[in-house]
Amino acid sequence: MDAALPIILLSVIIGALIAFIVFGSYFRKRKSEIESIARPESLNPNRKPSSKPSTGKKSHPKSHSHTADKDVAKKHHPLDLNTLKGHGDAVMGLCFSPDGRSLATACADGVVRIFRLDDVSSKSFKFLRINLPAGSHPKAVVFADNASSVVVASQTLTGASLYLYGEEKPNTTDEQTQQTKLPLPDIKWERHKVHDKRSVLTLVGTKATYGSADGSTIIASSSEGTDIILWHGKTGKILGNVDTNQLKNTMATISPNGRFIAAAAFTADVKVWEILYSKDGSVKEIVRVMQLKGHKSAVTWLCFAPNSEQIITASKDGSIRIWNINVRYHLDEDPKTLKVLPIPLSDSNGTTLHYDRLCLSLDGKILAATHGSTLQWLCAETGQVLDTADKAHDGDITDLAWAPTTIPIENRQSSVLATASNDKKVKLWAAPPLHPL
Repeated sequence: MDAALPIILLSVIIGALIAFIVFGSYFRKRKSEIESIARPESLNPNRKPSSKPSTGKKSHPKSHSHTADKDVAKKHHPLDLNTLKGHGDAVMGLCFSPDGRSLATACADGVVRIFRLDDVSSKSFKFLRINLPAGSHPKAVVFADNASSVVVASQTLTGASLYLYGEEKPNTTDEQTQQTKLPLPDIKWERHKVHDKRSVLTLVGTKATYGSADGSTIIASSSEGTDIILWHGKTGKILGNVDTNQLKNTMATISPNGRFIAAAAFTADVKVWEILYSKDGSVKEIVRVMQLKGHKSAVTWLCFAPNSEQIITASKDGSIRIWNINVRYHLDEDPKTLKVLPIPLSDSNGTTLHYDRLCLSLDGKILAATHGSTLQWLCAETGQVLDTADKAHDGDITDLAWAPTTIPIENRQSSVLATASNDKKVKLWAAPPLHPL
């Protein structure tokens, strides 16, 4: 009897465990069934049961979708003129041709597209497609000399490269050449590892017309380090370089007349260099001549006025400053702050936001500024908000530029702003009135 007792106890314990598992599974299943039945009712406790089966025509999700479509339609901005589609990835940069009739875009899909803007209101646009070498990711693009040649900054695993793509002029005496399409642009020059392995942040170009300059296109490339290189657009020759010595560049640009280079970097100050030209029109040297001091935090972006005598800066301190740089700096006269304007953009908590990019219209009257996907137009004289597109794109705006001339829009001429975004689109915008109602 004593020997059988352990066996009996073990059998009882095993039986109890089996019963516990069976009944536990049964009750869990019942609880799950009850919850699955009760869950729809718990979402709407006031809902009355219906004897008729539900049909998909009146379901809540479809009604919500219809409302969302209406909201999207309402958000179409009146200044939104057109959208250039067809890009396969984020559009990283754009640039208008000197005559304003062509717009080049640099896309992360490895393609540069040059759109012809005969009428901004067109339903479709002709464009020239330039495929970059395999493994190249375009970062920025500028026109060089004319509408048929562009300089592209691209990034590869080995570093940044610059390419000049240009078309050969057709032989006008050859009738067969006139009847055929112009050949695709060829690489006229290329430069590799231009900033070692660092990426190009900004690429800007202008025709040098100041002083004894010969009118050639000069181009400045700014790296994510501290160096800025000045290039001759037609030949790809390095004309000079400068170092901001400010830990990290944000951007750099050239004055419209080709006289100054200005850079925003890690600090609150902006350094300005002058490009000195020889009598033969070539660049002699680049010397640092000014420093804009006044902001209390990092400068995020800057742009020159069309007359090259003022600079507009935006800072993380929540302000915009307009500077007069037409001073006798060689006599140690400092640039003057003409105006300090508050940035009229804030988040839902009332915190002032900073601008990512700035661009001044050709007449110098309208300042376009961006933060994320938001686009604003300001009166450059007063800082008054002329208009705002809260969601100008479905993604962050990566670049913007005003056309250098007016462009046809339905049989009239108008100033046009272009914006690029990582949503794979480029949008064209009309200029708002300077005195909105």
